[in-house]
Amino acid sequence: MVEITIRKRPRTDAVATQRKFFKKTARGKVVKVLRERYLRDDVACGIEGCSACNEASGTCLPALGESGHRLYPTGHFVLPDTNVFLHQMDVIESGLFTPPIVLLQTVLEEVRHRSLPLYSRLKALTKGDDKRIYVFYNEFRSETAVAREEGESPNDRNDRSIRKSAAWYNTHISQTHPPTRAQKNPIVPSVVLLTDDVENRRRAEVEGVKCVSVRQYVEGTKDTNQLLDLLSAAGENPLQPTQAVNAGRAALYPDYLPQATLLAGVKAGELHQGHFNANPYNYLEGNVPVPAFTKPVLLIGRENMNRAIQGDVVVVEVFDKKEWKAPGDAVVSQESTLRNDDPDESEEEENDDVALAEARSRRIAHAAPPSEKQPTGRIVGVLKRNWRAYVCHIDGASLASGAATALTLQSVFAQPVSRALPRIRLRTRQAPALLGQKILVTVDRWDVNSRYSEGHFVRALGAAESKEAEQESLLLEYEVPYRPFGKAILDCLPREGEQWVVPPKNPSLPEWRDREDLRGLLICSIDPPGCQDIDDALHARKLPNGNVEAGVHIADVSHFVLPDNPMDSEAAARGTTVYLVDKRIDMLPALLGTNLCSLRPYVERLAFSVIWELTPEAEIVNVRFMKSVIASKAAFTYEEAQLRKDDVHQQDELTQSIRLLNSIAQKLKAGRMAAGALNLASPEVKIHLDSAESSDPIDVEQKEQRETNSLVEEFMLLANISVARKIQETFPQTAVLRRHLPPPRTNFEKLQDILKKRRGMTLDVSSSGALAASLDKCIDPNNPAFNTLVRIMATRCMLSAEYFCSGSVARDTFGHYGLASTIYTHFTSPIRRYADVLAHRQLAAAINYTPLHASLHSKAVVERVLGVVNRRHRMAQMAGRASVEFYVGLALKARGQREGRAVEVREEAFVIRTFRNGLGVFVSKLGLEGLVMFKREIKFDSENYTISIPSPKAKGKDISISVFDKVIVRITVEKDRNTQRGAVKMALVDPVDSADL
Repeated sequence: MVEITIRKRPRTDAVATQRKFFKKTARGKVVKVLRERYLRDDVACGIEGCSACNEASGTCLPALGESGHRLYPTGHFVLPDTNVFLHQMDVIESGLFTPPIVLLQTVLEEVRHRSLPLYSRLKALTKGDDKRIYVFYNEFRSETAVAREEGESPNDRNDRSIRKSAAWYNTHISQTHPPTRAQKNPIVPSVVLLTDDVENRRRAEVEGVKCVSVRQYVEGTKDTNQLLDLLSAAGENPLQPTQAVNAGRAALYPDYLPQATLLAGVKAGELHQGHFNANPYNYLEGNVPVPAFTKPVLLIGRENMNRAIQGDVVVVEVFDKKEWKAPGDAVVSQESTLRNDDPDESEEEENDDVALAEARSRRIAHAAPPSEKQPTGRIVGVLKRNWRAYVCHIDGASLASGAATALTLQSVFAQPVSRALPRIRLRTRQAPALLGQKILVTVDRWDVNSRYSEGHFVRALGAAESKEAEQESLLLEYEVPYRPFGKAILDCLPREGEQWVVPPKNPSLPEWRDREDLRGLLICSIDPPGCQDIDDALHARKLPNGNVEAGVHIADVSHFVLPDNPMDSEAAARGTTVYLVDKRIDMLPALLGTNLCSLRPYVERLAFSVIWELTPEAEIVNVRFMKSVIASKAAFTYEEAQLRKDDVHQQDELTQSIRLLNSIAQKLKAGRMAAGALNLASPEVKIHLDSAESSDPIDVEQKEQRETNSLVEEFMLLANISVARKIQETFPQTAVLRRHLPPPRTNFEKLQDILKKRRGMTLDVSSSGALAASLDKCIDPNNPAFNTLVRIMATRCMLSAEYFCSGSVARDTFGHYGLASTIYTHFTSPIRRYADVLAHRQLAAAINYTPLHASLHSKAVVERVLGVVNRRHRMAQMAGRASVEFYVGLALKARGQREGRAVEVREEAFVIRTFRNGLGVFVSKLGLEGLVMFKREIKFDSENYTISIPSPKAKGKDISISVFDKVIVRITVEKDRNTQRGAVKMALVDPVDSADL
């Protein structure tokens, strides 16, 4: 029998092996937590061939480290502290930064605690093949574990732990490389502590630990210039040249209040919290929507916006009511106002251009009618920054004279693509080479004595206007995840790959378990041309009792995407498929999206079916939900289905089925409209591409809406509503639903006033039904497009629909305002929307097909996932619109070139907004909105939304142009100063040529 020896641990060891800390519970109670830590002496160092350690699993560091550095010619490893990863991640991620890295457990945990996005990036680096990173679990090795001393802060304890690990590594390596007869002075690589913390470096030097700042380290590499540009200003303590200049200047902005004061003020109702929104028409103006007021809090002037950037969570102080103002009526662009600003000498308080622009903006606000004034205030603090990498280009005018070719360090302005973002100042040696390029720039800080934020260059995307660079910059600007699917994700797919098929019917097989065989039904799909991810199909047939059976069959994605596996996690992170004009960024791997889950014709597929029995008047008798196996009999485009339905010579069963579906759909729609549903509009255009290979646009036209579009839409809405009711009944606390809140009446005030003054029409917004009836009456007999325009403008007054967890909001807020439905969800597109996948899982559990995964029983988990999905959904919509806008510009350019003349197009447009120095116009035929700017002074009547322009044709008389007037505009494609891509520019042609203005 084996003898077992029980050894009692000395009391002195308990200090190192026990972790004690205090935490606050949800109810506010403070409790002490004591955790046992088991220390070992066999945690490997991770260095290849180490004679003292067991072989490490995963990545191994090279035996002699890296020897190409000027400061460490005998070889070295770097051991970064936490702040290096928090502030210099772009340097670490660069392919030019190649030293082997020791990543301490202490550092990894602290990064996770401080920033989840950076932690995700760091974890991705550890898993990648292009970096040599070894995670050393220093908290569990007896020689490197430390306990927090009395009176020591957590940060100081972690710094001490990092220094101790660096010292241990150097001792450990020297012991494993002893002198020998053959080699009395062996080559011993060193482990270098990489830190920008001056105090940490001082203590390391006292303790004999080799250490260096990131800047000093980078200056010793062979790719110094490129890596120096990647350095974040926020991570450096020594004063940089721009900081040294700033240090002696007066503050341009007020300091932020302490966080504790901000939170206390918000709680007391004295201060207000919200997201900062910049005004795209006036860079000196912004607003913050807050719950306490029906209108957003207006911010006028850079001092009152106080260094906020689009999307920041800020705290505002609202001024006394007598100081409230109205938004400005002029377009104020930073390109024109700040075009002569010098990035090295732009901190003077008195800058004539800026001062004049600000004074003008304030004068306009004061001149507005009192009725238009709204809460006005200033930002007193920022709770959460929304800083990220922004797509920019170098402003050529900011390059120092004579430095157009010299690779000297200089300050330049990076102009973001988005007009909602301010200029970013960065220091770079590559400015001449980066001219004409799209680049990524990260904001690092914004000091009180600097007019501009400070940032650093991340990487170049390619030449501006090149299709590849534009496409990538668009995806980056809207934060669309576009990385290829990794091996762990692809391993979740069926092993058979493209050869996977539904096996022959056998109830014992998982594919057939509890599924209904619907392969005999006459099912078809109706989709846009070229659709590959067909996730819905329909059928309808008459029943012997005179009623109608109608079914919606949705791809059973949840059969392939199982909860909590790598593919599910990736789908949750992506949230949605993103549709660009010539590209689709899939939420799921193509094998599923375009093959195994796509309901192709003549192929058996797994589906989730909703089947109703309906009366001839489209009233629901009953509804059934089931997992099924279907075999679609045809895949139609909307146009093909419409032609088939309208062809009286077609009398086959499939055509009759389409007609039956259409008749029921018309009655369903009539019922929705009678209940108060809104028939809104959005500008949609179709881009004609030269070929699938080249993706070159050659023309653009409005999308045509057919009856069959409405047919599919009505049945998808009915399925979503039916599923929503079922999952909410079964899981009242965690059902995944979608709602559309009623918009505040104040959102419509401007549109109501414009309609009343310009057309004598009223808009009743007391309910969705009243609004629908009012919109139906907004008709111009001489202009059919007028009603569509009003609907588009009304849509912009609405709030956005959002996904939510049923247990997180009050039951009376479940409704969908636009659809006039008391409950709604998304179920019909699981190939391209993750919310639908969750609804599928909940419905499967509701019909007892499979147990519900534990994550969908947790309200907190559902809320967190839907928060990501909502954000991804919004960004995907904006990316899609930006893609259309870019390709419309290319198509118009191609149209002009094809016709062998100058790149100019003339189209009819509606005036949708008037400014003191311009017009906002909408070209319905192209779905384009643009600005017509005037350089000369014009007469502006803000009360009546009218401008008066002198015209040579009118013999000295002024010509008046008002909102809703029809004009003719000249459309050209020019390089935009902001985006550096071909952008659509508009000028008036009729009733007056704005070229003279």
